[in-house]
Amino acid sequence: MQNLINLLSKKTNLQKEYVSNILKLLEEGSTIPFIARYRKEMTGGADDEVLREFETIYNGVKNLLERKAEISRLISERAVLSDELQKSIEDAQSLRELEDIYRPYKEKKNSRAATAIANGLTPLANTLQKAKLTTEALKVEAKKFINAKVKNVDEALQGAQDILAERYAENPKEREYIRNTMLRHGVLEVKKTKTLDENGVYKNFVGSSEKIAYIPSHRYLAIMRGVNEKQLSAKIGIDIERIEENIRHYKIPKYASSSKEYLEKAYTDGLKRLLLPSIEREVHSELKEKADLAAIGVFGKNLGQLLMTPPVSKKVLLGVDPAYRTGCKLAVIDENGNYLESAVIYPTEPQNDYEASKRKVLELHKKYTIDGVAIGNGTASRETQEFFAKLNAQEGVKLIYTVVSEAGASVYSASKIAAQEYPDLDVTIRGAISIAQRLRDPMAALVKIDPKSLGIGQYQHDVNQKLLEKKLGDVTEDLVNRVGVDINSASLSLLSHIAGITPKLAQNIISYRDENGNFTSKEQLLNVKGLGKKAYEQAAGFIRIKDGETVFDNSGIHPESYGVAKRLDGVDLKTADVTMLSKELGVGEDTLKDIIKELLKPGFDPREELPAIPFKEGLRDIKMLKVGSFVSGVVRNIADFGAFVDIGLKNDGMIHISKMSEKRIKHPLEVLSLNQYLPKIEVVSVDNEKGKIGLSLI
Repeated sequence: MQNLINLLSKKTNLQKEYVSNILKLLEEGSTIPFIARYRKEMTGGADDEVLREFETIYNGVKNLLERKAEISRLISERAVLSDELQKSIEDAQSLRELEDIYRPYKEKKNSRAATAIANGLTPLANTLQKAKLTTEALKVEAKKFINAKVKNVDEALQGAQDILAERYAENPKEREYIRNTMLRHGVLEVKKTKTLDENGVYKNFVGSSEKIAYIPSHRYLAIMRGVNEKQLSAKIGIDIERIEENIRHYKIPKYASSSKEYLEKAYTDGLKRLLLPSIEREVHSELKEKADLAAIGVFGKNLGQLLMTPPVSKKVLLGVDPAYRTGCKLAVIDENGNYLESAVIYPTEPQNDYEASKRKVLELHKKYTIDGVAIGNGTASRETQEFFAKLNAQEGVKLIYTVVSEAGASVYSASKIAAQEYPDLDVTIRGAISIAQRLRDPMAALVKIDPKSLGIGQYQHDVNQKLLEKKLGDVTEDLVNRVGVDINSASLSLLSHIAGITPKLAQNIISYRDENGNFTSKEQLLNVKGLGKKAYEQAAGFIRIKDGETVFDNSGIHPESYGVAKRLDGVDLKTADVTMLSKELGVGEDTLKDIIKELLKPGFDPREELPAIPFKEGLRDIKMLKVGSFVSGVVRNIADFGAFVDIGLKNDGMIHISKMSEKRIKHPLEVLSLNQYLPKIEVVSVDNEKGKIGLSLI
């Protein structure tokens, strides 16, 4: 256990005391959100991001220690485990290093070297490796090994060479040298195959040659997708002549006689036939892993931004799912997100029925006093925006609207969840409801949809799916718990992301709510079937009850701290000396700060601190824009030099890569993704003649 703590402390830069505490909390079944929020004194204030990284490193270290023990056992069963070998196993810092140590001891049944060893040629290989004999003397020695399976001298010498080729290829130091050479100096050479689509998406990769040390992760994933589709071939090239020269200089004994030609040939064969292909596979695996982690990281950040989009509260909203032939589906939801009414209008091609569409929208507006419109960003979105802009201009109404990514709306509308929520509605209307609800409360609406369907990632089908699922699950869990969940209105999907609450417990909470009415105190959770003290401990702090029995029920104050919170009654919280007060109350300073923050802002939603969603009343003409104004939009296309954003005009605006981040980035995909909604973008240039708009995120 101490070895584990020492290793984790070294790899995470956390004090050993905190490492020990975190391990204990995890073993007790505590969740990351709970530890990050309510056990700050035990962790040095580590946030959920640090703790997630700790969890990843912990699992890696645990796997490393387990593999060390396993390899020591396996080698002991097949050979002598010397003190030196045992020390090299114990000193290994990675699984790759461990596998290099273990490789020579693995059983090999089908290799040429294994056959030669079985034929008794190991002594001849040992003689050849010393290279003291002349060629003629070596051949004389080889005659001694002719038997029923080794027919002549040539076969004997070839077998000896096969053994030495494998020894060279499995030597840990040689493998490390070749691996480092390939990683530092290797070049990914891309060629076309016979099945390449000459006008397809991979045409620009053909003939490219790029050092793998600098190749962007997104580019590597794109190339390997082309390889998997058999349109491209990719090989990692290195300076083989230099390696062969090193073999002659360092691997052949200085005193070697003329038989050294056989030895050099054996090592060269081991290099080309065994070592290089093996290391190339490993390097591809490492490149893939790094590219996966980079792509998954970008995906996770995009999901985080999307889920933390501020809700549009206290407004009756109209959701619009645009289309041409089948018409625009409309759905009205009230301030609480409840569905009120739906309709279909045809303001776009081919019908262009502006008058009937206008009458229907004005009728709904008058009936429900609609405060805002959420327009999906799919087919016919721009034309639909133009319809509402014209409606506002000609009829004098102020139906302010904004564009909402509709990615995943169709997935949701056909899902089991949607069928349970709106059993009597057509799938197209469910889609319009989803568009409206993701404007009202993005987090509550989007947790119902598989993140991979939200259009916020790249290469999501090419990366490691288990890692992707975990990352997206972690991001969602951390953010849902950071915001808090209204237990009396939350869906099954949202409840399932509360720390300590499984989908089964979430269903039990809903069943209890349906049978007994709204919860009035957090303590009532203990009456829910299957929800024990541990689940209550983990979940209670993240649950909100707006009309609860006490102010604490609509706060992030954990029930275990209610006693401390009550003792703060009458204290001037804005000027309180936290250090002195924490000693007086017998509570940690970090915990006390959080309690005070919650008491000062009961029911606070951290998303409220973010910029509000900007609505438009009628951006239809580029002449309405000027440098320094702000717009919102949706990323439509991403190129190496920048991204094109739909801001509601005929032409998309363009954000140059230099205007995306204050930090230097190699590619726009590091900060943006297709269909990503950008709530606040500054206009930095306007060219009325060419219809070009320059935008900036800085």
